[in-house]
Amino acid sequence: MEQIINKTILDNGIRILTKKIPHVHSVSMGVWVNVGARDEKVAENGLSHCIEHMIFKGTKKRSAFQIAKQFDAIGGQTNAFTSMEMTCYHAKVMDTHMETMVDILSDIFLNSKFSSSEVEKEIPVILQEIGMAEDNPEEYIHTLLGDNLWGGNPLGRSILGSRESINSFSAETIKDFFLRFYQPDRIVISAAGNLDHEHFINLIGPTFEMVQSGEKLPKRVTPVMKSPVELHYRELEQVHICLGAKGISITDPDRYAFSLMSTILGGNMSSRVFQEIRERRGLAYSVYSFISSYVDTGMFGIYVGVSPKSALESIELILKELRRLKEEKVDHAELHDAMEYTKGNILISAENTDNQMVRLAQNEIHFGRYVPLQEIVSNVESVVEDDILHLAQRLLEPETFALTILGPVSEEKSFEKIMQ
Repeated sequence: MEQIINKTILDNGIRILTKKIPHVHSVSMGVWVNVGARDEKVAENGLSHCIEHMIFKGTKKRSAFQIAKQFDAIGGQTNAFTSMEMTCYHAKVMDTHMETMVDILSDIFLNSKFSSSEVEKEIPVILQEIGMAEDNPEEYIHTLLGDNLWGGNPLGRSILGSRESINSFSAETIKDFFLRFYQPDRIVISAAGNLDHEHFINLIGPTFEMVQSGEKLPKRVTPVMKSPVELHYRELEQVHICLGAKGISITDPDRYAFSLMSTILGGNMSSRVFQEIRERRGLAYSVYSFISSYVDTGMFGIYVGVSPKSALESIELILKELRRLKEEKVDHAELHDAMEYTKGNILISAENTDNQMVRLAQNEIHFGRYVPLQEIVSNVESVVEDDILHLAQRLLEPETFALTILGPVSEEKSFEKIMQ
């Protein structure tokens, strides 16, 4: 039986959710903002991620060192992340230190100075992060695929931003974006662990009540998918390949079948492309499928890293498995195994307070309610073979596939021919 979920909406619209888990000794807390890289204009690309960095760089009463020192002093773990649609500032501490955690997170979120001197010091750090991502071809190929598949839409850009945009940011630019987008109706605060809801509200409510609404924000633009073949030559040992196809939104009713389809194709060690490309033929060490879902669209993709001489063969094998998904029902036993794998991941992850905190916020943002684990498990179990066949036929249209390749290859016509 799941623990009780409590929800309070402040007068300004900020939503606060807690889940009491009395048998643990920790509390995980996140301050979520429904703002990310897809909300940025071209010149603003990277601002959401830049704010994520700057929020820890000092407030009116704490320096950057004091913020780090006070978290370390209570054995706390704190971090932040930026995605295409969200930014989250989170921490985890022993339940006896919850008050200190709330005080620090509230302070950095509401009172960060965004000083010019700290911005000047942090810009080079972000540029190094961009360089680090570009030096990792397995990571960088996904950024290139986004640009290939979605072009000029913000979803096709890097969350980190470009060197040009990052170098143009000033303290005023960052403050302006923060004040425009960090509005009450976009903020959700979630906490899970050994805590009392009313006590948590008393700690955090008075300070967050001060956040005021601003001007109306622009709507997100749904991208139009492209389907080109793009080669990016680089002297590497491997060729890194991403094949992208149409996906579905994060709230689409078919999302359970979508997850199972991905698992069957390339989601684990017994999946089709893993077995065919790695186990039977020994062509790759890393091969997997992946899903990127957003509020209005999504992507389904497959990644593989192989030697240059095996690139065409590997793509042919992936295309063969995609056709198979469209033409044949998956085996009942294969579907059952994918269900058990998925259910196991869901239930095991729920034992972590961080994951519980994340689920609270994301369910609220996407569905406006808490989605119980049993409801998710039941929906996974309700998927049948026809559901996956029909979804594959809906999404896997060869003329919409986008192929992105990074490595020592240059024969673009050979890859274009294989994709026809």
